[in-house]
Amino acid sequence: MTSKRFESTPPARRALMRQIRSKGTKPELYVRSTVHKMGYRFRLHYKALPGSPDLTFPGRHKVIFVHGCFWHRHDCAVGRKTPRCNQDYWEPKFRRNVARDALNQAGLRQLGWSSLVIWECEIGDDDILRQRIRQFLG
Repeated sequence: MTSKRFESTPPARRALMRQIRSKGTKPELYVRSTVHKMGYRFRLHYKALPGSPDLTFPGRHKVIFVHGCFWHRHDCAVGRKTPRCNQDYWEPKFRRNVARDALNQAGLRQLGWSSLVIWECEIGDDDILRQRIRQFLG
């Protein structure tokens, strides 16, 4: 049995990239479920705040972002990967993502909101995740 290799033509790559979501990702759903089980209630993707945070706790003036390591350039192994093809496109895109994240964080601070970023790679240990959330929201 041979493994099927992804065809790396522009139309195939475009089709693959269109399937990537910005809301309702597995890491986000996991964090939402965890926070809800901990007894906290929140709003989703509150557009009135900079960056439309994934989880918003209006009464506490706190938000949580769930960032994918690859897209938001975390310093883990996944976040350091860069596609070999079309680097003239990817490098500026990643820089824009990081700059936008920093701008959103600054905007939130200026409005008096605190934020927590949970990276995709940090979701594996449930106890540590719960501790971070409890410490942030407590």
